[in-house]
Amino acid sequence: MKRLFTPLKIRGIEFKNRIFVSPMCQYSAEEGFTSEWHFAHLGSRAVGGAALVIAEATAVSPEGRITPNCLGIWDDKFIEGFKKITDFIKAQNCVPGIQIAHAGRKGSTYTPWKGHNSIPLNDGGWQTVAPSAIPFADGFAAPKELSTEEIKLLVKKFAAAAERSVKAGFEVIEIHMAHGYLVHQFLSPLSNKRTDEYGGSLENRCRLAVEIASAVRKAVPDTLPLFVRVSATDWVKDGWDADQSVELVKKLKEAGVDFIDCSSGGNVADAKIPVAPGYQVQFAEKFREETGILTGAVGVITQAFQADNIIVSGQADAVLMAREFLRDPYFPLHAAKVLGFDVKWPVQYSRAK
Repeated sequence: MKRLFTPLKIRGIEFKNRIFVSPMCQYSAEEGFTSEWHFAHLGSRAVGGAALVIAEATAVSPEGRITPNCLGIWDDKFIEGFKKITDFIKAQNCVPGIQIAHAGRKGSTYTPWKGHNSIPLNDGGWQTVAPSAIPFADGFAAPKELSTEEIKLLVKKFAAAAERSVKAGFEVIEIHMAHGYLVHQFLSPLSNKRTDEYGGSLENRCRLAVEIASAVRKAVPDTLPLFVRVSATDWVKDGWDADQSVELVKKLKEAGVDFIDCSSGGNVADAKIPVAPGYQVQFAEKFREETGILTGAVGVITQAFQADNIIVSGQADAVLMAREFLRDPYFPLHAAKVLGFDVKWPVQYSRAK
């Protein structure tokens, strides 16, 4: 029987348990560069016993950042800073991962504790892009509609970002296709009103996602896993939904994606989302059952027995946790004790075991 502390192997990488740290924006970068904060934030979760620590949404181009204080991987100059972090994570018997992303129309916004909505161009903001020139919500600037040529270039930027990520020491690449950011904007009929090969039918709306996944898979060694984070639904009538997501996941699996990180929402500002413990686990279970792909459950997973039951019941192959790791960087060490597993602690902390 598979349990929370059963190892999981994907391609050439073995994860010591099924507890993964979700990418969490820290808004602490300067000009895209990592800081000491990122080293401490990511490193402490590796020390805490997680099997995989995924660095936050990292932009494949300057305009792909959510805020001016988001990380970047659009240039080789960022590799050195990440390498210091990945070396430390690996030394803790933990796998370093990175989420490569483009914010699309949700870019050029203020860091949350500095303000809200779009930053004006004359105050350090930039022109955002999207499948269609539709603002995300009131207070957000209208994006520029991407041309076909710009879309093709964008695919190359994702592939180049993945190559740099591998050079920086990351062993898992996750493509961000969720939470209302650029790829999700192409998927949803609410934000994609194009009439060319990237809009209209489900096949067309999925085209960019599949092209990016295929390009990244070719750019990454066969031994390394490729993850994709998907928003299973917009939680709005006539929007992106779970059944369309299943069709997307089938296409992504064919393109070489190994694991789906199952989230939801983010593309509609006023969506009514029924947030509750484990409210998104249903999507991990659905995708796993209907496509046969490995899945990760995420969303208000906070307790050891809760996380373990998700694995035992076969609803998902791993759990991804965010806010609980902000509260407790050492959740896996504590969960192991609760569940009766004897896991190795860092030797520096062993006197507290």
